[in-house]
Amino acid sequence: MQTACTRTVDVAIPLPHLLKPDVATMVPSQDELKRVAAHRAVELVESGMVIGLGTGSTAAHALDRIGDLIRSGALRDVVGIPTSEWAAARAAGAGIPLSDLNAHPVVDLSIDGADEVDPAFNLVKGRGGSLLREKMVEGASRRFVVIVDDSKLVPRLAASGLAVPVEIIPFGWALTLRRLQSLFDGVPGFNLKLRTASVDAKSTTFDETGSELEPFVTDNKNYIADLFFENGIHGDLRVISDALLRITGVVEHGLFLGLASSVVVAQKDGAVVVKDKEATSNGI
Repeated sequence: MQTACTRTVDVAIPLPHLLKPDVATMVPSQDELKRVAAHRAVELVESGMVIGLGTGSTAAHALDRIGDLIRSGALRDVVGIPTSEWAAARAAGAGIPLSDLNAHPVVDLSIDGADEVDPAFNLVKGRGGSLLREKMVEGASRRFVVIVDDSKLVPRLAASGLAVPVEIIPFGWALTLRRLQSLFDGVPGFNLKLRTASVDAKSTTFDETGSELEPFVTDNKNYIADLFFENGIHGDLRVISDALLRITGVVEHGLFLGLASSVVVAQKDGAVVVKDKEATSNGI
């Protein structure tokens, strides 16, 4: 378990075009902010590193930037460990050499997005379905840098109304859902659903039984149970984490506790703020 003392360092990095008087009123798009934040995180990558490659729209900018630096010769002898099949394909397309945790059990630096970040740098991740591999790679990292826009900063995890994903095995999934429901019996505003997806996988929706649509299937051929907490998660997060993992049929969950070293935040005003947590243990 990682123990950490927190030292937060805020570094505001304005977007260059926002400094020009003639465009001072321009508002950068969310995607532009993600790109600038991702590029800031990639500045931490050094030649010879083993890099954990995240999944999602924000991580995509980081993968593309790493590929650019490899092609230009600015980065050499780097190896990427992808956190999903999507990340593997994106990284391969960007020209990043790939490997896995079997060959590289210690990762120098991981860069990935997050769905929520609380003041203690605890995260909700994996709403895209890649939580297991993300946690394996990022948990094996000496440093894990999270990239988000400021809408992902929350006072309490799961209070946004969005789900905390739990990866479960397909066998007996209905029984596993009942056990998950029992764990949170009496919690006001709690609900859970099996995640389902259209057959062509072009859209994802939620259904309580999974009977009308196909269950969403992860890269590991598992299902996802989505847990909703109307009032956010109250109580000790590690106790809740341990209780979830004790349920037979649960593979992993989307609470990432004590793993993030730094958070790079893209703000609506066009600045990028870097928040660092000074850890006393790398958690490996």
